[in-house]
Amino acid sequence: MHPVDLVIIVLYLLAMPVVGLLLRGKQRTGADFFVGGRNLPWWAVCLSVVATETSTLTVISTPGLVWGTGFTYLQLALGYIIGRVLVSIILLPRYFKGNLVTAYAFLGQRFGTAAQGVASLAFVVTRLLAEGVRLFAGAIPIQAILASYGIHTAYWHIVLGLTVLTVIYTYVGGVRSVVWVDVVQLALYLGGALVAVGVLASRLPGDWLSVAAAGNRLQFFDFTSNPLFSQYAFVTAIVGGAVFAMASHGTDQLIVQRLLATRSLRDGQKALIGSGIIVFVQFGLFLLVGAGLWVLYHGATPASLGLTNTDGFFSKFIVEDLPVGVAGLLIAGILASTMGALASALNALSTSTVSDLYQRFRKQPLPEESALRHGRIWTLVWAAVFVVFGSMFSSTTGPVIELGLGITGYTYGALLGSFVLGLLVKRASQADAVAAFLVTVAAMAVIVSLKFTVGGKSVGLAFPWYTLTGVLITLLVGGLLSLRHRAPALTSVG
Repeated sequence: MHPVDLVIIVLYLLAMPVVGLLLRGKQRTGADFFVGGRNLPWWAVCLSVVATETSTLTVISTPGLVWGTGFTYLQLALGYIIGRVLVSIILLPRYFKGNLVTAYAFLGQRFGTAAQGVASLAFVVTRLLAEGVRLFAGAIPIQAILASYGIHTAYWHIVLGLTVLTVIYTYVGGVRSVVWVDVVQLALYLGGALVAVGVLASRLPGDWLSVAAAGNRLQFFDFTSNPLFSQYAFVTAIVGGAVFAMASHGTDQLIVQRLLATRSLRDGQKALIGSGIIVFVQFGLFLLVGAGLWVLYHGATPASLGLTNTDGFFSKFIVEDLPVGVAGLLIAGILASTMGALASALNALSTSTVSDLYQRFRKQPLPEESALRHGRIWTLVWAAVFVVFGSMFSSTTGPVIELGLGITGYTYGALLGSFVLGLLVKRASQADAVAAFLVTVAAMAVIVSLKFTVGGKSVGLAFPWYTLTGVLITLLVGGLLSLRHRAPALTSVG
């Protein structure tokens, strides 16, 4: 890597905390810290949602998918759009009507503080593990870059450095700083991807799209794969993807918190649905890069180019073929997406801890000034915890992206199922909801680990089905338990 690129990367990573501090606005109350005073523009929240769900691995790995499945990954993005539309119609109105700070406050209104606390704890554990994986993944390319200059350092040193840079603006500016830094980062890495497409196209023959199509690298729909075991089979991607998006964008505080920071329900709906459309375009852009790389490298296998897997194709092109300066900006944007995801997790965890756990079990509302102070304290606490969690994945030998996806499989179905149970089964009580939640998490631990022999290969259930399976188990258990009650146990639905 050229020294100019390294300087750009370092300056960019140092500049992001400064940007977050400059755009933090006034932080006087808990509402300012947790939901930006409910005054953030919908388009900024929309871009922040996209940046939050985009990790380093998303940018690096997506182009390589073309080698195996063409453009079929885009089917999932279609399912994601459908899921977001359903969330905007079904769940968002209830959140805004109740003037809530967290998604789990809805469960508190519907069932009680125990259900709210259990859901919040599940979110905390899931987010710690999932973001710990993403934080470790962000440290991988940094270690490789440093090693190329003869600087050898442990992963935990890099994890600590990224966390310190991130916590600076998250601690001071809350969700407002997080959102605006996300906007800058998204613009950078998407702009870099567009430049990569331009550079790539200049080095390809004029008919390169025809070559890619002839090699079956542009296939969009997959109607032939087994829908139970292939995550890119059409039915799996559309149905499973839609339900997964309902959980990730309707019950995960990481995303819901941003939507609640907009000025109105309509703005929240525009931000949510708009993010789905941008994600579709974003995936399409990175897959287009992958198709160009497939033609450029003549469909070569990773091993033939000295790579360990298809994730390395885009990284190889960035380092070897992009102009000096452009490569540095693109890599900086990719790495900064790790900081953005961490900042989002820190703010969401502190919000849920204070609003769903501490404040509820304290049984007395916190003054706004105290809520702000507690939010900042818990930001520091979770930052320290993340250093530990991000470092402990350094012994991981399998694909990190698969590990991250597997973690959400345990709890997303139980979370979404609890919300659906509260909406559809009026007899369900708090005890029913908590029992159904715990049974579902235990059942999913078994289901995720199951392996089946298909075509002589050992495969598991396609991950988009995890959430739907969890929802069905929660409804079944909660519904059966609710039959014990003679009258509806419903107290409030927001």
